[in-house]
Amino acid sequence: MRRPQPRDLDRRRVAQLLSQTRYERSAGRGIDAVSRHFVGSAYKSNPLVGSAETSEVFTASLAGFDCVTYVETVLALARASSIDEFVNWLRHIRYEHGLIQWERRNHYMTQWIRNNIRNRIVRPVLLPAVPEVIRERTLNVVSGLAAQQTRLRCVPKQALPRLEPHLQNGDLIFFVSTRRNLDVFHVGIIVRDDRTLRIRHASRSRGMVIEQLLSDFLEANRMTGVIVVRPQAATRTSRSVNKMTRLPASHGSGGERQIGM
Repeated sequence: MRRPQPRDLDRRRVAQLLSQTRYERSAGRGIDAVSRHFVGSAYKSNPLVGSAETSEVFTASLAGFDCVTYVETVLALARASSIDEFVNWLRHIRYEHGLIQWERRNHYMTQWIRNNIRNRIVRPVLLPAVPEVIRERTLNVVSGLAAQQTRLRCVPKQALPRLEPHLQNGDLIFFVSTRRNLDVFHVGIIVRDDRTLRIRHASRSRGMVIEQLLSDFLEANRMTGVIVVRPQAATRTSRSVNKMTRLPASHGSGGERQIGM
């Protein structure tokens, strides 16, 4: 049975974006190309529809983003070769097992990372020479969800100069909160060339998707550290997202996205 189309899906614009990026073979180059198209797009607070009291509505607007929906949309577009593939990838990136339910939405970013690693959409960047710290959090900022314990591993802020040479174009960088009841407060996309290391992200304070020096963002914001994951290219078999293997349920159901700068 054909799934209902998401709310606010602009099929014409999706088709245009896919036609402009279809020849990008690497995951990093595809994400760079797609994410560049949205620089200057409006920041939109709380763009998703659903809560503990109201039904979840699957949305796919390209008109405005918060930092998470920006990354999700770019990642889905970079993996897709058709409009229907874009819709299916977005559903699987945003929801555990692709089930459109509020409690299945990957609200907390540690949950988002775990589920998308299991879906082989991203993979962790493991660098033995770069120090890491482990932090425990009690995530309880979401009305309607029970508090959940999480344990995260991140590169501490003071060690970032040792991490930066290893960052690649298209990497996703998650900024770990100093709050004991929140894991991640913001996420962006790494953009690098021979001279600079930048991030593209949906900025609440600037009211739009921007590109800025990573060093400027780090200087302006307090954080415990960062988590970096690397998007994976969609293979011929993984493109059949309707037949994705159902994965074991992870602990906890996530929480509302309490992030955005």
